[in-house]
Amino acid sequence: MPSHWVGTWAATPAPADGVSLSSPTIRMFPRISLGGETIRLRLSNAAGTGDLLIAATHVARRAPGAAIAPGTDRVVTFNGAADVKIPAGAFVISDPVALEVKPLDDLAVSIHIPQDIPASFGVTGRYSRQTNYLSPPGDFTAHEIMHTSRMADDWYFLCGIDVLAPRETGAIVAFGDSITDGNISTYDAFARWPDQLARRLVARGGRMFGVINQGLGGNRILHDVRGDCGVKRFDRDVLAQPGVTHAIVLLGINDIRNRRGLAAEVVTAEEMIAGLRQMAMRARDRGIRIYGGTLTPFENETFMKGAYTAEGEAKRNAVNEWIRTSGAFHAVIDFDKGLRDPGHTARMLPEYDNGDHLHPSDLGYNRMGDLIDLALFD
Repeated sequence: MPSHWVGTWAATPAPADGVSLSSPTIRMFPRISLGGETIRLRLSNAAGTGDLLIAATHVARRAPGAAIAPGTDRVVTFNGAADVKIPAGAFVISDPVALEVKPLDDLAVSIHIPQDIPASFGVTGRYSRQTNYLSPPGDFTAHEIMHTSRMADDWYFLCGIDVLAPRETGAIVAFGDSITDGNISTYDAFARWPDQLARRLVARGGRMFGVINQGLGGNRILHDVRGDCGVKRFDRDVLAQPGVTHAIVLLGINDIRNRRGLAAEVVTAEEMIAGLRQMAMRARDRGIRIYGGTLTPFENETFMKGAYTAEGEAKRNAVNEWIRTSGAFHAVIDFDKGLRDPGHTARMLPEYDNGDHLHPSDLGYNRMGDLIDLALFD
């Protein structure tokens, strides 16, 4: 049967500010969306200022805690070798690994860094909202139960997992900011809206899709913050993803909030719309169906006091009106309408609000995943 590589999990490569590492083994536990019998890993040095040496990499199915399931450990090689050097700004793809995995399986990826890495190097990582582990100095990648020195809540260097899947299998990229990344959701609860979308697709059956979460906290359409802005990273994080057939874009609230308060980074609704239109055109040129997500309410947010203004609310409404009516996207996913208080549309319903009036609660995130019409992927 003809097959191709499809993304089953991803994390956006971004700088893990201020992080230093003392030659640890890093064990991380990604939950994949799509199953198969052969997988491969992608490792990134996107934020690094020099070559990154990785001495050993293993992958297995997860057991409780920092352990792996017996009999599932696999050595991961790159161009036939156990070690790999990744140039600054680059990424590498592993050789195929024979490991049977099922949809929604939890994997364990263990990476050993053989040298100390200072904070000035630029560690590549992204908030995980999951408990991962770092060891004392040493290579513990093959240990069934790994020695741990501390917990971590980042995806260090791991930026993707792909599965060899039938040709008709597709991938859906969720492209956004902290609301796509699931910020302030419960640790280890898999409450992000892309997680809920993946669960619903598996329960539905039929044509299968990987769900790739490319949310990045603080991300904006037009200006860089903790990684590249949306129009800059779109090609890497959407168009270049293995097997991508669909994309959902939910981006813009941080352009309005302008967290750094710089006059040069104040944007108009028209400028935001121009950036979103560019993404839609690029996706269409590649034959990718792209869906626009409306920006969710944030009245009187407390995550950053003073970020909400009447002017900002007017921009949000203007961008949402364009998303709903322009026809730039193949379809619209109205996250705003699904979360807002019908009696006061500038704010989220309390049950969907985690309390900071910006980020949804676990229930709100799952509500977002439920708002997506699965017929969009028929």
